[in-house]
Amino acid sequence: MLGGLARRSGLVRAVDRLLLGTAGSWRSEREVSDRRPDCAPPRSEEAGLYVHWPYCRRRCSYCNFNKYVSQRVDQQAMRDCLQRETETLLHLSQVSCISSVFFGGGTPSLARPDTIAAVLETVAKCTSLPGNAEVTLEVNPTPEDVARLSEFCSAGVNRFSIGVQSLHDADLELLGRDHSSQHALQALAEAQRLCPGRVSVDVIFGRPGQKLQSWEKELEDLLLVSDDHVSLYQLTLERGTALFKRVQQSELTMPSDDVTAHMYEAARRILGKAGFLQYEVSNFTRNGAVSVHNQGYWRASQYIGVGPGAHGRFVPRGAGGSRREARTQTLEPDVWMREVRHWGHGTRRRVELSPLGLLEEVLVMGLRMTEGIPHENWRQFSPLQSLQEVVGQSQEVQELLEGGLLVLDDRGMRCSWDGLALLDSLLPTLLVQLHAHFSQQEAGRH
Repeated sequence: MLGGLARRSGLVRAVDRLLLGTAGSWRSEREVSDRRPDCAPPRSEEAGLYVHWPYCRRRCSYCNFNKYVSQRVDQQAMRDCLQRETETLLHLSQVSCISSVFFGGGTPSLARPDTIAAVLETVAKCTSLPGNAEVTLEVNPTPEDVARLSEFCSAGVNRFSIGVQSLHDADLELLGRDHSSQHALQALAEAQRLCPGRVSVDVIFGRPGQKLQSWEKELEDLLLVSDDHVSLYQLTLERGTALFKRVQQSELTMPSDDVTAHMYEAARRILGKAGFLQYEVSNFTRNGAVSVHNQGYWRASQYIGVGPGAHGRFVPRGAGGSRREARTQTLEPDVWMREVRHWGHGTRRRVELSPLGLLEEVLVMGLRMTEGIPHENWRQFSPLQSLQEVVGQSQEVQELLEGGLLVLDDRGMRCSWDGLALLDSLLPTLLVQLHAHFSQQEAGRH
């Protein structure tokens, strides 16, 4: 996962696979970087920080994320290692400000509040953490987790992301969740009492046996108790999960693609009617309550990933680096902790991103937002060539523009309302054009 982007929809997962699977992928960036025209990423003194807590009480039937079910978690050891890795990577990045912090997982609400406080104290010690910086904690809405929400606020959390997933108890059981719909409602009420206007609700659609009409009713009921941010995720079957096995064995039936498409469009309509504006493929807000941290991902800003399996994107200026690196931390918690104790960090994989790799990320991530890619943001990564010059020239892209799925104007490039729902089918055309442009440039130099 791109660090911090947890519980994605099937649509967004498809987008991520396109990014990871394009020609000249991250695995080969070192091979191609020296053959591309040099273009350092824009110097930024800011970054987001993602902190991964890998433990859960149980594994959900649909989940294939980097998480571990353990009866005994050494909370003190995790706290110490998260602090040390945070300090190491902050010094390596040399950023002067952390603009947002996101505690994800796993189930980070299983961490002790003093662990959250300790990480934030480390950030404040090593760099600047503004008093109004967004600090988000993902919360599993069980009574045990909800009872500690006020302690998390005292530790420095000022935004909650609540994994409601469904208001139907039978579906929660099917998904392997360890909370009930009543627990979810209690969690939402308490979170909104503590952080009014800063509570996000996560909900899954496209569940086995789910019908369009029941989904519409469920979403309308959820909006009666929701705060100002809603994230919708289409359920995706992942190999190796319990849910995948049950569907493969015909114990369960998934809704068809047509049905899930209608569910998505119905959700957009219902949320719009309730005053929510869609600002990203899966995210809706009212009263301006956007996720600042996730916007950093979509705008291709720097972010630092801390904890087992976390991902990061930053320039290691403290080691003399001038290009952005894609970094992945060691997955397995015990191994990660040994590496952190020995080296100060558990970075397992570092890949220097070429100019092509950077623009792939700008393109794929930026088009997830309804604002798309403003020209000024594109120019930060491609100062010499415009969006029109790089991706707007081919006949295939012109057809997307003429067909009303894509817009390229004086504001920048973005998907239309209809195009956003088809983003995963639009991206291959744009990425092919991006690669063709770089190939033509390279051929012209020989």
